[in-house]
Amino acid sequence: MTVDIAKPGFATTIEALRLHTWRLGPGQPTMVIDQFTDEDFKLVVDDRADVHINSRDGRFYLGWFPTGRPGADGEGWVLAVTGTAAVPGYRISFDTETPAQFVAAVVAEVISTSRLVRSP
Repeated sequence: MTVDIAKPGFATTIEALRLHTWRLGPGQPTMVIDQFTDEDFKLVVDDRADVHINSRDGRFYLGWFPTGRPGADGEGWVLAVTGTAAVPGYRISFDTETPAQFVAAVVAEVISTSRLVRSP
């Protein structure tokens, strides 16, 4: 293999340096919230207008804090899944300016990978 050391750095063109537009702003939280059914989840809106969604088994939680979660620095969304005795759970947070479309995609993935455990 030969390395060309005559031109340090990486090569680019003016076209490669063009500006992009990126999805910005919080978007519509209904894109996230509308994924939940009353059959499987409970929704509570508190006195601050924060939205809390829990699975009926209590292991899934999603909180939406339009003006930021109290006591946290800019958290707008918090998703948490409680673990089991064998596997730890996890927590994901997004700031208040994260586009709802991205949060909705993560929530959809979490919901689609859950399984209903049947009682014997």
